[in-house]
Amino acid sequence: MGSNTVLTSDKRLKIGRMAGIIGIAVNFLLFVLKICVGIITGSVSVSADAINNLSDAMSSVFVLVGYVLAAKPADKEHPFGHARMEYLCGLFISVIITVLGIEMLRSAGGSLVDGGNYRGYSTVTIIVMVSTAGVKIALAIFYRILGKKIDSQSLRASAVDSFGDVAATAAVVLGMILTPHLGNCTDGVLGIIIGVYIVILGLKLVKESAGTLLGLAPDSELVNDVTAKIRQYDGILGIHDLVIHSYGEGRIFATVHVEVDCDTDPLVSHDLIDNIEADFLKNTGITLVIHMDPVCLSDPKTNSLRETVAQIVLDLSEEIGSNVSMHDFRVVWGVTHTNLIFDVAVSDEMPLTDDQLSTRIAEKIEAIDSSYNTVICVDRDYHSTRFGTER
Repeated sequence: MGSNTVLTSDKRLKIGRMAGIIGIAVNFLLFVLKICVGIITGSVSVSADAINNLSDAMSSVFVLVGYVLAAKPADKEHPFGHARMEYLCGLFISVIITVLGIEMLRSAGGSLVDGGNYRGYSTVTIIVMVSTAGVKIALAIFYRILGKKIDSQSLRASAVDSFGDVAATAAVVLGMILTPHLGNCTDGVLGIIIGVYIVILGLKLVKESAGTLLGLAPDSELVNDVTAKIRQYDGILGIHDLVIHSYGEGRIFATVHVEVDCDTDPLVSHDLIDNIEADFLKNTGITLVIHMDPVCLSDPKTNSLRETVAQIVLDLSEEIGSNVSMHDFRVVWGVTHTNLIFDVAVSDEMPLTDDQLSTRIAEKIEAIDSSYNTVICVDRDYHSTRFGTER
């Protein structure tokens, strides 16, 4: 990676490590404070809230470990680096949260079966719980600011989790106030509510973390930014087949096909491609590999046929209600028949199979001239953004 990216990775490591250490300290102190209150009062909801803080402390440990491991440089076994360790640790955190939520449900359910274990609450206890909620609000804001600053999924998730803890603590305080009036079972009911909330939150985080590890479609803003930057260069006629892989924050690899005029000196076009790849690595940290597709623009007959086929593809796209775009159009003129060779890009929402789509396009082209023989390659998009029909 370029030097700018190394500096960014180093900065992310320092900020992530600091956030992890602070999170461990704050959440562990809150756990100790709340578990003491829970034991003194016999409140299962307070104890459940304390265990939630303990899980947050454990989560902060994984955040810390994740950032440290993610910063390790690439090696022989991991040529793309270790940045995805941040996502893997996020998955561990999500699983821990879910398991602890289930345990809270079990404990709260047992309290209901036993008829509750209310021992009364003092004003001091309520003040302590409200104060801890204030601390969690400050921690959540702290996580949110840092998460936005370094674009960290794990810190943003920690911020959401912390705000959720505030709601859980508020429910506990409410139980302290209502239990004397509604009965001992109130505490168990609120404990169940907290447990359900934590399980739902944990499962949501599991889904998000697993999705990131499996490979999500690139962000549309990133796709648009990459395509706009490439289009800025003189000599680029079209762009298609963009594929972006993320191996963690600051570790992005991309491949793309660009169209250039076939009449341009290939050495000039190759130099252009080299410059684009070097500029991307230097200015964005993205390792970009470009495949050059030469297209003929000097033959009016080919250009006219290209426009005709492009309109056929566009009309079919509107007819079936799914985006289809054409690129890499070439013509091999012959005496008895003419080969029209081109690619079409479709999304996963395409209702037709590749063969059905190719057949529909071929039939419309052959209706113009029966000597036209189509050779169509169907490409699948790996993002939702459409570039439109290329030249």
